[in-house]
Amino acid sequence: MKFVSDLVPATLLRRYKRFLADVELADGNVVTVHVANPGAMTGLQTAGAQVWLSRSPSVTRKLPYSWELIETDFGAGPELAGVNTMHPNAIVAEALAAQAIPELGGYARIRREVKYGQGPNGGRSRIDFLLESPDRPACYVEVKNVHLMRQPGLAEFPDSVTARGAKHLDELAAVAAAGQRAVMFFVIQIGSANALTLARDIDPTYGRAFDRSRAAGVEAIARVCRLDHGQIVLGGPVPVLP
Repeated sequence: MKFVSDLVPATLLRRYKRFLADVELADGNVVTVHVANPGAMTGLQTAGAQVWLSRSPSVTRKLPYSWELIETDFGAGPELAGVNTMHPNAIVAEALAAQAIPELGGYARIRREVKYGQGPNGGRSRIDFLLESPDRPACYVEVKNVHLMRQPGLAEFPDSVTARGAKHLDELAAVAAAGQRAVMFFVIQIGSANALTLARDIDPTYGRAFDRSRAAGVEAIARVCRLDHGQIVLGGPVPVLP
């Protein structure tokens, strides 16, 4: 997935109200940028850190800059980490189209944002990807962004309480129980990660939902990303630890 523009370097001053951050550009100007991330961003919002911004081509957008990357050190040396939670779906979509995910390969049709499940008051969720072929059960794929690392090499999810995430796991468990294939796909925007585990201390409810879903037959796949100032590319698999 290539960025929409050449990235602009800046210095992080502060992040606030979840979706806003103030940064100082190289010319000394201070601007407010959009932060496409509702999570806690633990370890990724230190004042003074070098960050990288994309600029929207829209002349009507209120905040033209979006925060994309941060230069940080999780213990294995300086590296880039991605903070934009809107990107993992696009990254997975490109990889699926290129048949670059063997575990999810060979399906005849890929559909996005398909309604499924039974929510309260008649509402229904949307699965990120529905993979279909006439000769096998459908495969429901839910994508989650990962950018929490509190120990070198060990990525964690989630970084904040996510009732919505637990709901998705229970819905996937119902899909698996009905005889379809259900997959939770974790996209780790940290290249140095060599394993993924659950941050059960942050959200024990999610941890219990994950255990229920796995017992019901939901698969868990995790892949790291290769990041640079031009693009983010889905890399190799890492194990998902209990």
